[in-house]
Amino acid sequence: MSKQNDAKQYDVVVIGAGPAGYVAAIRCAQLGLKTACVDKWIGAGDKPVLGGTCLNVGCIPSKALLESSARYEEVQHSFGEHGITASGVELDLAKMMARKDKVVGDLTQGIVGLFKANGVDWHQGGGKLLPKQQVLVTAHDGTSETLLAAGDVILAPGSSPVEIGAAPLQDGVIVDSSGALAFDEVPKRLGVIGAGVIGLELGSVWRRLGSEVVLLEAQESFLGMADEQIAKEALRQFKKQGLDIRLGARVVSSETGSDGVTVQYQDGDGDHTETVDKLIVAVGRRPNTEGLADKEVGLLLDEWGFIHVDDTCLSNVPSIYAIGDAVRGPMLAHKGSEEGVMVAEVIAGEQAEVNYETIPSVIYTHPEVAWAGATEQALKAAGKAYHVGTFPFAASGRARAAGDSGGMVKILADAGTDRVVGIHIIGAHCSELVAQAVIAMEMGASSEDLAMTVFAHPTLSEAVHEAALAVDGRAIHIPNRKR
Repeated sequence: MSKQNDAKQYDVVVIGAGPAGYVAAIRCAQLGLKTACVDKWIGAGDKPVLGGTCLNVGCIPSKALLESSARYEEVQHSFGEHGITASGVELDLAKMMARKDKVVGDLTQGIVGLFKANGVDWHQGGGKLLPKQQVLVTAHDGTSETLLAAGDVILAPGSSPVEIGAAPLQDGVIVDSSGALAFDEVPKRLGVIGAGVIGLELGSVWRRLGSEVVLLEAQESFLGMADEQIAKEALRQFKKQGLDIRLGARVVSSETGSDGVTVQYQDGDGDHTETVDKLIVAVGRRPNTEGLADKEVGLLLDEWGFIHVDDTCLSNVPSIYAIGDAVRGPMLAHKGSEEGVMVAEVIAGEQAEVNYETIPSVIYTHPEVAWAGATEQALKAAGKAYHVGTFPFAASGRARAAGDSGGMVKILADAGTDRVVGIHIIGAHCSELVAQAVIAMEMGASSEDLAMTVFAHPTLSEAVHEAALAVDGRAIHIPNRKR
């Protein structure tokens, strides 16, 4: 094995090219810093690609399949009410998967172009942090090593699906989220362990395409991180669609056989058995920090493998930063990207921060579920006085015209200042609508500010306006509840 003796010098070296890492690298380069990005991801055709989990086997391919499966279901079940008759509708799963792969390929190639345009050096291979801000890059085939040195290093290794002993992965039969995006046929009966964001999205894709889907969730509550009122409505709508969601169901074992996978689980009523053709394990993710840094670096990790960082994402080691899924906070691509921008600007000597209180979360099911800020149960638990305004999409002219009027907008405002402290939405396109309230919260706006803003008619966004009006009992298109 050959090894380069003289380290290549950079201002910044980034390990990881997911949404946190590649954004950090680009922003560093924009700020005039000589930047390198190290990444070990291998994509289709055994070729190195950028984008990490999100672009290759996460956010983007899952949304492509969610979009395609939604259209397939719509043409089968919703066109009739619009006076459109469609016959001979068939599913070409291979073509759907090929489209998904093309979307992924186009976007990953786009990052290659952005690196070239901004002068970011892409080093292909695994990166390991050494003392004195050095990074050892080992080629994918292990035949060569390159040593990089920098003034600052940004760690953005991302995360991987958690595996469980009760359901060890078996190629093509018991799979993680990545495998669930690559089935070559629609399972007749599909099991999903975990009814969180990933489990619900993947379950929705395959239900729309014809699978009978059973989700086994160990927690007794559904979507515990969301507002309880919204979560309750989501559970109702998902069950109505045909998703068989079983709460308090703890999987204890699984066994593959000629007839599929036999899953043993326990709940409050005792022991149960389910047989499915395929089983998806979607119980969370863990940071990819094992082996990331040499022991001599002294990088501090917690018991779960997360890197300890301060408010600017600086680790316990000077000049070593960590961002994205490897640090505290929600494992969201946009959170990691904003941390990448912040760290780049801090390294360049600028003032920067991330407001973690206004980071939106989205579940891309149908209906979508989106929120930002405090939930009602959190405000109650904290003893904070607040006002609530809600507005159902059933009263929205645009939603009615679209034939998609399920769900609501819920706004929470501080009782003393009237500042918007939480927004919770379930309904069509709420992944886009939530941004309006996030902007309001970021600017310190009140519900009155939103109420005084003119929204176009007819639009779905009027529901945000009406919910803001409802905070003060002034909604126009629904009866206002008495205080």
